[in-house]
Amino acid sequence: MATETKREEGVRRVYKDRNLQVLWGVTLMAVLGTSSITPAFPSIVRALGISSGQVGLLITFFTMPGIVLTPLLGVLSDRFGRKKILVPALILFGLAGGACAFARSFELLLALRFFQGMGAAALGTLNVTVIGDIYEGRERSSALGYNSSVLSIGTASYPAIGGLLATFAWYYPFALPFAAIPIAIVVLFSLRNPEPRNDDRLRDYFGSVWENLRDREVFGLIGASLLTFIILFGPQISYLPILMNARFDAPSYIIGAVLSGASLTTALTSTQLGRLTGRFSEKSLLRAAFVLYAIALTAVAFTPSLPLLLLPAAVFGVAQGINLPNVFSLLNSHAPTENRGAFMAANGMSLRAGQTIGPLFMASAAGALGLTGAYLTAAGLAVFAFVTVLALVR
Repeated sequence: MATETKREEGVRRVYKDRNLQVLWGVTLMAVLGTSSITPAFPSIVRALGISSGQVGLLITFFTMPGIVLTPLLGVLSDRFGRKKILVPALILFGLAGGACAFARSFELLLALRFFQGMGAAALGTLNVTVIGDIYEGRERSSALGYNSSVLSIGTASYPAIGGLLATFAWYYPFALPFAAIPIAIVVLFSLRNPEPRNDDRLRDYFGSVWENLRDREVFGLIGASLLTFIILFGPQISYLPILMNARFDAPSYIIGAVLSGASLTTALTSTQLGRLTGRFSEKSLLRAAFVLYAIALTAVAFTPSLPLLLLPAAVFGVAQGINLPNVFSLLNSHAPTENRGAFMAANGMSLRAGQTIGPLFMASAAGALGLTGAYLTAAGLAVFAFVTVLALVR
């Protein structure tokens, strides 16, 4: 009982920490670039005269820069400091993303999304890296759990906000990234984080990073991240709105509500991560998450009505709430402070690759097999991810 009380006090202290609260602002921006605009996809298709396959490029062009830039920015954050990378990234994200609201051609929209993606490349990795710098042990797990909950609150609210804004005009959701500019100012003046001290020669630095990344379990975790984000950004974020519109003629605000419901389930699940890891190992929970993904995606393939779609969406949300915090916690435990930025950036590169591949994967599968076949293929990918984790993460 005394141990439980002590643990709860630790959780409350982490929850109240000003640094973590500042980082939540970064986390909310990290997920803004995709989840706020996908409910507007059907409207964008009609307004700009493009195909449902082409509209997925708004995700691909946004995530593509991160494949190259994320590892580079991770290295730079180890050498020069986290805030020197994080603040300019937020400003670029805000300016380029907000400018999308004024674009009226698909080509200009793609160009601005590319620049916004350059700013976004650092956000989703450095927020987790800084949490790893500040906290250790159970505090780190608690902080990552709360951060995942905030992330999920963002992904829960943004589709609803974006869907509502899109009912007025398709380009209104693109104005939301302007919020990153005041957050950049708060990070600059309010974040108190230990900056890494890395005076190693580059050869020694990269040698140390490579030595840690060669670990079989680390390789398995990075592979799990890649497959997770293919599943998240393909069948869930990019193609669930298309399926709901094509199969059930769902309007933008209903699409946003369903996506929000899934993310809200993720947020609620993440808040219980401390209790779950107290009863089950992080690795067991990770394996269970991929089983739940497979069940949810299979159910979506055969769901006969829009209301029933809420059930697999909720199951998907539970899987996501279990998965992400555990992957980040396990990776942070392998990463030494002096090269944590590069280490987590390697995982961030796999996330960006997954975000980029996901819509293309679903477009290809849907073109060849139809939407039902595409979702069954995605369920098979979740089963493959389960086998990968089972074999490599022990």
